[in-house]
Amino acid sequence: MIEVLVTLMIIALALLGTAGLQAYAMRTSQGGQFRSQAVFLVADLAERMEANKIGAVAGSYALSTSSTANTLSTACVSSACSPTDLAAFDLSQWQNAIASMLPQSSWTVTQTTSGNPSTYTITISWVDRRSDTAYASTGTGETFSYTATRTISN
Repeated sequence: MIEVLVTLMIIALALLGTAGLQAYAMRTSQGGQFRSQAVFLVADLAERMEANKIGAVAGSYALSTSSTANTLSTACVSSACSPTDLAAFDLSQWQNAIASMLPQSSWTVTQTTSGNPSTYTITISWVDRRSDTAYASTGTGETFSYTATRTISN
């Protein structure tokens, strides 16, 4: 009888250890997903700039630090837009995508070199929850950031 109880105790401990390992793997996987989303979103905006080179060279994609989604000013899907309007439309869609995909996110698009060619630096930051850090007790999480630079010439 004691042998059966000891065996059940060992199996229970093994199952609890497996559940803890699974929870850790899911948490780490979520962080990897956020990083992949950030890379995808920066590449998305860089490709939008490449498609609208006139607006990009003119500096229409510069955006100060923000953390709120943006409402569409002009719908460029159903009608033709100027390069400036297309840049505003692209930035609006991009900001909405970031706000919906990354938790507690903020972003900046800086035109570091103006003229032709123009260089932009795109930065996205977000907060990832980590239970094994000192931040977990305050509930703030750990801040991550992804930065890329793109040069556009007309």
